[in-house]
Amino acid sequence: MSSPAERYAAARDGASHPETKAFAARQKFDLDPFQIEGCHALERGHSVLVAAPTGAGKTIVGEFSIHLAMQTPADKAFYTTPMKALSNQKFRELVDVYGADQVGLLTGDTNINGNARIVVMTTEVLRNMIYADSAALNDLRYVVMDEVHYLADRFRGAVWEEVIIHLPSQVRLVSLSATVSNAEEFGDWLDTVRGDTEVIVSEIRPVPLEQHVLVRDDLLPLFDDRAGIATAKVNQELMRIRSFTGSNYDSNRRAQATTSARHAGRQGPRAQRGGRRPVRASNAQRIERMDRPDVIQLLERTNLLPAIFFIFSRVGCDAAVQQVRRSGIRLTSPEERAEIRGLVEESTRNLQDEDLGVLGYFEWVENLERGIAAHHAGLLPAFKEVVEELFRRKLVKVVFATETLALGINMPARTVVLEKMEKFNGEARVAITSGEYTQLTGRAGRRGIDVEGHAVVQWTEGMDPQAVAALASRRTYPLNSSFRPTYNMAVNLIDMFGRARARQVLESSFAQFQADRAVVGLARQVREAETSLTGYLSAMVCERGDFLDYAGVRRELSDLEKKNRQDSNAPRVAREKRLKRIQGLRTRMQRHACHGCPDREAHARWAERYWNLKRQTDRTRKQIETRTGTVARVFDRVVDVLATLDYVNGDGDGTTLTDAGRTMRRIYGERDLLVAESLRQGLWKGLDAPSLAAMACCLVYEPRRDEANSGERGLPRGAFRAAYEKTTELWAELDDLEQDHQLPGSEPLAAGLAGAMHSWARGALLDRVLVDADMAAGDFVRWAKQTIDLLDQLSIVAEDGEIARTARHALDGVRRGIVAYSSM
Repeated sequence: MSSPAERYAAARDGASHPETKAFAARQKFDLDPFQIEGCHALERGHSVLVAAPTGAGKTIVGEFSIHLAMQTPADKAFYTTPMKALSNQKFRELVDVYGADQVGLLTGDTNINGNARIVVMTTEVLRNMIYADSAALNDLRYVVMDEVHYLADRFRGAVWEEVIIHLPSQVRLVSLSATVSNAEEFGDWLDTVRGDTEVIVSEIRPVPLEQHVLVRDDLLPLFDDRAGIATAKVNQELMRIRSFTGSNYDSNRRAQATTSARHAGRQGPRAQRGGRRPVRASNAQRIERMDRPDVIQLLERTNLLPAIFFIFSRVGCDAAVQQVRRSGIRLTSPEERAEIRGLVEESTRNLQDEDLGVLGYFEWVENLERGIAAHHAGLLPAFKEVVEELFRRKLVKVVFATETLALGINMPARTVVLEKMEKFNGEARVAITSGEYTQLTGRAGRRGIDVEGHAVVQWTEGMDPQAVAALASRRTYPLNSSFRPTYNMAVNLIDMFGRARARQVLESSFAQFQADRAVVGLARQVREAETSLTGYLSAMVCERGDFLDYAGVRRELSDLEKKNRQDSNAPRVAREKRLKRIQGLRTRMQRHACHGCPDREAHARWAERYWNLKRQTDRTRKQIETRTGTVARVFDRVVDVLATLDYVNGDGDGTTLTDAGRTMRRIYGERDLLVAESLRQGLWKGLDAPSLAAMACCLVYEPRRDEANSGERGLPRGAFRAAYEKTTELWAELDDLEQDHQLPGSEPLAAGLAGAMHSWARGALLDRVLVDADMAAGDFVRWAKQTIDLLDQLSIVAEDGEIARTARHALDGVRRGIVAYSSM
């Protein structure tokens, strides 16, 4: 019961913030202090940045801004998200509150009630509306930017900064972020560019998270009970398991069992497990892991379902479902199975019968009825939405998912299981970061349902409990800008502000804000590194000669030998030249006075440290030299390229757009310049609709790193091949031009999906297309949607009426079947 003083304070707050009080009264839960603080700031007319853990309820503050907008006759509120799936989910939630007539949805391929007072959209849609000076921005009062930490994304992050910088000054911004370690820095920037921004940071999870390590069939606490996570004191039992060499671990298990039960089974009785085999303690790395079906049964006995198993591979997710299915596990009752069947049939009734077998529909439904499912990007969007809904209804009890599920989708579990602490990043296996660990385990614990959430890390060979504890105790990660000027951005800014003012606008980006702040810290790093370098030079002094020179020869030789092994397909002349250089370096090394030193390898270790630190220090010095005005200098280079190609005229503040520049204003995407030039040069004239769809696909498709280059194989015949060759030649010319202007250039066109997209646009059956594409249905739908986005732009901006008409026909050809269904 609250004290008289607390009741008085609450009454005073209610009187001064009546809208917060009215809004809070309608919620299912009492608002947390950080939510109340955010609502109060909005009610005072300020913008807010709310940084809080996953599942803490940040979106309540965003929803309150919508509530405020609806208290007036005309004010609007936009709710932006980074993904179409999140937009669809938020749209449904807001329709439930305000009604279908008041809420709209704009996601590029979906346009529902776009003139409503509340509109949910992807961030790119809002950016495009700002550049087009859309009438929909009239009366806009609030913009919610959910998952605003996405501005760190190197591909799409710039869009968030563009929106933040260019929104009309009267719009209040509600920025919702995961817990980041530099929230105050980000908030300072928001206050600089938007004004009156309050920063609200909460590190408290509404549902506490218990951390466990699964050693064979024992759930052991990761942290010592007596110390807790705040001190990151690792459970000493785990450290003993790691270091045991001869004693029998089984003798220690009985004492641990009570603790394990208390941690893992607080929300339900832990069943007795008899006949357990002893853990092999003579070598902790050989501890046998439980099979997935056994882990699921353990979680079921200890009342720790529903659970999400994060597996960093789509193939691994699908294989896990099959493994559990083969074990015969069934986690649902007859009544639940009937409910699952009904929801699945209702949700997929528009899918064509001939596609169901291709999509593995019947096996998928059978797995759902067992209470198990996979969730990854290769799954058809409609199937993913069904899995999410069944999981929220507690009908599906176990989901095997890739990390994409952790990105904001409302799908909390009681338990999250991490089978491994590393993942493949496309090039190598790397350890997951503390930020990734926080995002993944943040799914555990359902507010209003669970007393606590549970994170379970399964013991793996060579695991270091201290490293796991470090990940679990560091709950934050830094938010760094990925902002860079693009051609589309440049022409829009010049058109809106003129060149001089555009440079000033870009100087106000978060990227430049961070760069300017970082110079002081970088200079300190250089001073500290110079002291270390002096020490390393002293440690490698060799009485026989100049060891630094010798180490430089060894290093160059090692780098060349490595490059020679990796670059086996280099031209013969280049390889011969490299081999000659390698031989010369070997001879020089062997003749060097330091080569015969008995302490050579000891000196070499210091030399390696020296070279590594020197290389890092040189990079830091270069950063300092280029920090000031970085973004504006890149903008100038972009404008110089545009001037060379006649997209802009004039100089300085007299710079204006040509007709070609005005066309580029409406072309968005990574290849904006290539698309604009191809249209201007008429490279795609004469293409039929399927061929134009295939060409658009080549421009948006990004093959996997491990995907072989198919070359000309499978390319559509006829006019397409000539157009593709000309477009590739144009890309090479533009890439050279960008390199000449010290810009990074772009990747070559990727034709790996062109044949399949051509067949699809011609009306081919799904099974044939997926075989040609050699990819999962969900992946094909995703690339088809991006192809649709580009075709839609072409249908609008193409000055040649023939290409615009062809683009519209191509749109009809691609937007059919499962692609059309996934766009609803």
